[in-house]
Amino acid sequence: MAYRTTYTTARANFVALCNKAVENREVIIINRRNAEDVALVAASELSSLLETAHLLRSPKNARRLLTALNRAKA
Repeated sequence: MAYRTTYTTARANFVALCNKAVENREVIIINRRNAEDVALVAASELSSLLETAHLLRSPKNARRLLTALNRAKA
């Protein structure tokens, strides 16, 4: 689940929010007035998400990975 905060609060507590994102593996959504919200996420979490998206991009590879995962669970 994502934690939400305002831009002003995020700016005042930036170090604490960075620590929260890293230590709790939590996404911090920063609400901005008159602009799109942004997300603060640990770099290692982002890397994992991007790698997973890359691996699942190909339908054939996605089927193989999901089949292997199901076999491992059995």
